[in-house]
Amino acid sequence: MASMTERIMFLRAVRQLHRIRSLYAGGVLVWAASAAWTGWQAPGSLQMWISVLLLAVFTGLLVAAVLFLRSLQAPGTGRPAHHAASRKTARPGHAHA
Repeated sequence: MASMTERIMFLRAVRQLHRIRSLYAGGVLVWAASAAWTGWQAPGSLQMWISVLLLAVFTGLLVAAVLFLRSLQAPGTGRPAHHAASRKTARPGHAHA
């Protein structure tokens, strides 16, 4: 069983990853707008390609953060991992097939 300190550090890391995911999403929006604007104003320019490059970088970082957060979360189905035998007993007049 993990100690309380390890659990607290894990929760802090997850919280920080949620915050950085928001930062990456903002970066994706900013660089997408910048790439669209410079692509409209000066298609094929160096500024447009730099905006597209930074958009790709922030998109990759966002995808990595989302995948890592998804791997850290426990399945939230609310069901136990294994199923216990039914507590109902078979009625005397009914046989199982």
